[in-house]
Amino acid sequence: MSKETISDNKLKQPLEEMSSKDKMINGSAWMTGGSILSRLLGALYIIPWMAWMGNQDIAESANALYTIGYTPYALFLNIATAGVPSAIAKQVSYYNSLNEYEISRNIYKKGLQIMAVTGIVSALIMYVAAPFIAASSPNVSVDNATQVIRSLSWALLIIPCMSVTRGYIQGHHIMKYSAISQFIEQLARVIFMLAAVYLIRQVWNGSVVNAVAASTFAAVIGAVFSIGYLFYIIWRKKPELDERAAQSLNKITISTNEIFKSIIRTAIPFIIIGSGITLFQMIDQFTFQQIMTQVSNLSPKQIVNHYGVASGNVNKLIMIVISFGGSMAITAVPLISELIAKNDLKKIAHQISDSLQLFSFIMLPASIGMMIVAEPLYTVFYGQSDLGTTALQVASFMSLFLGLFVLMGSTMQAANQTRSALLALVIGLVVKLATQYPMLAWAGTNGMFISNIFGFGVTVLLMLWKMYKVTRFDVGLILRRVLLMLILTLAMAIVTFAVKELLYLMMDSENSRTSALLVMAISAGSGGIVYMYGSLKTRLADRLLGARVTGLRTKLHIK
Repeated sequence: MSKETISDNKLKQPLEEMSSKDKMINGSAWMTGGSILSRLLGALYIIPWMAWMGNQDIAESANALYTIGYTPYALFLNIATAGVPSAIAKQVSYYNSLNEYEISRNIYKKGLQIMAVTGIVSALIMYVAAPFIAASSPNVSVDNATQVIRSLSWALLIIPCMSVTRGYIQGHHIMKYSAISQFIEQLARVIFMLAAVYLIRQVWNGSVVNAVAASTFAAVIGAVFSIGYLFYIIWRKKPELDERAAQSLNKITISTNEIFKSIIRTAIPFIIIGSGITLFQMIDQFTFQQIMTQVSNLSPKQIVNHYGVASGNVNKLIMIVISFGGSMAITAVPLISELIAKNDLKKIAHQISDSLQLFSFIMLPASIGMMIVAEPLYTVFYGQSDLGTTALQVASFMSLFLGLFVLMGSTMQAANQTRSALLALVIGLVVKLATQYPMLAWAGTNGMFISNIFGFGVTVLLMLWKMYKVTRFDVGLILRRVLLMLILTLAMAIVTFAVKELLYLMMDSENSRTSALLVMAISAGSGGIVYMYGSLKTRLADRLLGARVTGLRTKLHIK
């Protein structure tokens, strides 16, 4: 099926000589760095954005309206693009490994054509369907929600082609350019968004809905800058890519129709599974208001604001953590595809084991740490809120399941276990639907996160079980190391909590974002140092991250 290959060559760097673990760490580092920076920008902008919108009540309503627009947009975006980068990376990597570079280039060209069409179709459907989506969402004004949703539809004309180009680059294992393009996209988007809101609300005294619509239209600006950078990279690498194409063995011939079919056949499962988180969020968007009206005493406006806090504010923060799972998934697809092409089941098992261990090594302390510092963290970004704090605590735990779903979903598809992955997702969605009402009735707004935990928990367990049956990866080794990670995470959590509570005694973090930032930074930093020291002292980091960490341990005189 698929396979990876090749390197930057800069493109001539000998990535072929690197082990799968080294490639995983190197690629994940770039993708994680780019993704986390992008997510941080995507969360930090909210501070001036809400301040310029108006008072707290206006700002929360604007944020809820923004979220109502972005959730369906994310679904349409996934439909148009979600499977494409991974599908293209998988195909390109596979044929590169067979020294059929010309086929890889043709796949990229045909992929651009397919995505241009799907982008136009998706944009049209989203634009036309906007009133129906708005009417089914938690909102005060259908017209306002329609305007915001339609402002996002234009981005669908550009982003699909951008995604194909990212996938082509990832198929050559040049992860850094894909990561940089992510950051450029987010930076341009945030700059435009903040400038637009400042001018509309502060200078021209314009309406909130126009300010929100301009904010969502910023996705178009970000996409333009990102695709411009990616095309520049392709142009700059053209001589090296041409040289490879000239060295192509040309032993395999594939017609244009076969290329189209291959891309679509590979992309569709990636699209569905890549839309998994968004599908869960769409269930929330279409059911939250109706259920909360029945099971709570909240007014319609309060329900909208609660939805904005949970689905908007909190999700922005936890996506910073979940992005690690996504980064690993992007890196793992071409790696596992290469091993599939070689039919090396033993190495696939090692790769899955390495991925799960590396995921746990980062995600356990990140999610638990975020849970502990939820109050100062939420205060820094959105101001003090009991609702926001408790929602973030529950969602932080949920992020473990979401991150693992992203990783395992892509891993299973790269390993040609697509049907099982789709079945696991469908079962998880059924569990989500079945638990949505009772969880919202029991836990209020946090019920949407708890039902997600049940749904994604079932999905992830099914995926892990299937991959174990196929590869027989070493469960014992993973459990032993995860147990050690849990012990280190517990030590980190105790220190983080103790430092946070001590700092609370000395400063007012509820009414001061600066104080909240200090509490969060110092307590999280203290816990992070404990976790890092423990992982170096026990040699856990050495086993997972290799020789570079051994050198760091030596420099720090940790024996």
